[in-house]
Amino acid sequence: MSGKITVIPARSRESSKAKIRESAKMKVAAYCRVSTDSDEQATSYEAQVEHYSEYIQSNPQWECAGIFADDGISGTNTKNRTEFNRMIEECMAGKIDMIVTKSISRFARNTLDCLKYIRQLKDLGIPVYFEKESINTMDAKGEVLLTIMASLAHQESQSLSQNVKLGCQYRYQQGKVQVNHTRFLGYTKDADGNLIIEPSEAETVKRIYREYLEGASLLDIAKSLEHDGILTGAGMKRWRPESVKTILRNEKYIGDALLQKTYTVDFLTKKRVKNDGIVPQYYVEGCHEAIIPKDIYMRVQEEMFRRSHMKIKGHRRIYSSRYALSGVVICGVCGDIYRRVVWTSHGKRSVVWRCVNRVNGGKKNCCSRTIREDELKGAVVKAMKEVFGKKELYLDTIKDSAREVLSRNHSKALGKVETALAAKQEELLGLIKSAGDCDAIADEIDKLRNEKEEILLKEASDKGMAQRLNQMTDFIDSYQGEIVYDEQIVRKFIDKITVYEWYLTVMFKSGICIDIFGDTLQ
Repeated sequence: MSGKITVIPARSRESSKAKIRESAKMKVAAYCRVSTDSDEQATSYEAQVEHYSEYIQSNPQWECAGIFADDGISGTNTKNRTEFNRMIEECMAGKIDMIVTKSISRFARNTLDCLKYIRQLKDLGIPVYFEKESINTMDAKGEVLLTIMASLAHQESQSLSQNVKLGCQYRYQQGKVQVNHTRFLGYTKDADGNLIIEPSEAETVKRIYREYLEGASLLDIAKSLEHDGILTGAGMKRWRPESVKTILRNEKYIGDALLQKTYTVDFLTKKRVKNDGIVPQYYVEGCHEAIIPKDIYMRVQEEMFRRSHMKIKGHRRIYSSRYALSGVVICGVCGDIYRRVVWTSHGKRSVVWRCVNRVNGGKKNCCSRTIREDELKGAVVKAMKEVFGKKELYLDTIKDSAREVLSRNHSKALGKVETALAAKQEELLGLIKSAGDCDAIADEIDKLRNEKEEILLKEASDKGMAQRLNQMTDFIDSYQGEIVYDEQIVRKFIDKITVYEWYLTVMFKSGICIDIFGDTLQ
């Protein structure tokens, strides 16, 4: 048996919301967007706003529900599009019945975002009309066409992103440096867009480098800057140790620039990650005026490495800047460092220094002696008095050491490496143009760059040593008055103090060693 079949012809069916709209004007909103802040695009933005205001008002059955416009915002995602998000909220609240916009690419260049919001609005019975493509999302063919067009817009955005990347790489290869100076302490830009030094901020940068080389920790420097009311590059009162570290590591303060430290992994989310060799980097030397001399910068890098890799007898040791003697006092038995310890007995407090191996495991680990802090400081004063008492003899020794250090010439070795590096760079560029294998030549360039860095470190170390020797010469020659223990003097001139059973050896950074005999404390 077959039942009776009635064919119902296809025709559009209006939702209950649409029927209600018949008796009232449709509330229509327009969405406009331009993606840059240039003058030309600003004109386009104003033109879009004016066009849609007139477009909505020209239809007697429409009522303007607002012109929503994002100026200078990228369309690859909707996260930062304030007006777009406000428009969607208005739709959810029932204040908008229809949206008109210029094209799919103006609405969204991300296929997923585009379809997500179109379907969300469609469920609410709110159509979106794309003027350029003549697509109404409530039409039967609307979503098919929309999916295709949104995908094309997605590809367009991806292509644009790739073109921007290629443009950046071309500028990098030409050594053209673009630096955001708004949060860059020490620099600003002139009328032509070139980096120039901002004098007062530059003094802060110099102070940070100086204090670090004088032994201050990152936290010490941060607290010192806060105490003096000095603002960060971003204009904030609070200094973080990481901010100080970033300044100490930034090669731009010596007039150079390492380009492409990070790269974009997703053109939609704009997510950037650290460049660990995934894409090429470009190091441009002398591209702007330096605040910090190169030898000072290299000494800071060397000191940062030393502090973070302190190992004695295979044991990791933490750098401390709290006391000048920390990390300076060495055990004559096991070779490890001494640590400051506070003893309290019968209400009496005494400060001593003891080998860390003995602190951690008693005499079975190390049988070295414990020394009172006042005895340790007294040894430093005695050693200084010895040098000052025979200053003619010691000054000649120090001056000879300074001359010997300055006689070391690293320019020949440096020139040889730089010549080889330039040749390899030319070879690499040739391989890139011919799409050849660059791995082998890249390894050679890395090796040469490491050699160059080692030479620069040696050169900086020698300059630093010569400077300390000259400072010590001037200090001894001009010092007047009584010699007393001073933390700053220890940081500047004392290299290490080795504790033996019956005496101590104080070694100055000039290489002079003085043996001090005195009381012992078991």
